[in-house]
Formats: sequence, C-alpha cells, structure tokens
Amino acid sequence: MAKGPEAFRTISEAADELNVPQHVLRFWETKFSFIRPMKRAGGRRFYRPQDIAVLKGVRRLLHDEGYTIKGVQRLHREQGVRRLVAAGEGEGVAPPMAEDLAEPHAADLDEAARARLVAMLAELEGAKARLDGLLKH
Repeated sequence: MAKGPEAFRTISEAADELNVPQHVLRFWETKFSFIRPMKRAGGRRFYRPQDIAVLKGVRRLLHDEGYTIKGVQRLHREQGVRRLVAAGEGEGVAPPMAEDLAEPHAADLDEAARARLVAMLAELEGAKARLDGLLKH
C-alpha cells in the first residue's frame, strides 16, 4: 500500500523517490544545514513532505542544472529554501554563476569534444561488459 502525500518517509523511501542512494542523502545533510530530517531513537531518519520538496530541489540543481554544492549553498543563502523547493517543482532557475558550475554541460561542448566523449563512453561500456562477463564465471 502506498503512503499518502503527507506521510513521513524513511531514508530508503526518500532515496527511492529522489532516485539517489541513501548515502547521498546522509552526505547532503553534512553539506546543507537546511536539510534536517527528524531523527528517532537510534538515529533513524524520517523525512517530512517539506524535506522531500527541498531535497527534490537540491537534487535538480546538483544533478540536472550543474550546480556545485557551494552554488546550492549560495542560492539558499541568497534566495532561501522556497527557491530550492521551486526548483524541485520544475520552476526555472537562473543559470548558475561560473564559480557555481561543476563542469560544462554536454550542450556546451564542441563537436570534437563530444566525439571524444562518445568514444570514451563506448570504451567504458565495452570494458564494463567484459568485466560483467568475467564476474559471471
């Protein structure tokens, strides 16, 4: 049975909903003071609906928009938690400043750089397939 929208989520449920590993959520707690799930006996985390909304924004900014941790911290400091929630809801975000970017987006690459990346990806996928084959034996 699925939980209602107002139900608290365990770290496992939150990680599944956000499509990130549990350790990432624990790491984000150390980097973002505004991420504070409730903790019960034994340190078990429970995420409120508003926590999930903030985490969705953080995830989008870090994973989809190319922000660095410092960039998200700056955005929170300058615009508040509501801005992070809005980002998680799909509202447009201002492009990050250069110092807030982790690395260039794929769309910013020239054709030669894109071709090199595609070739490297093919090599890595081939190596992974060979390793997977060896591990099955």
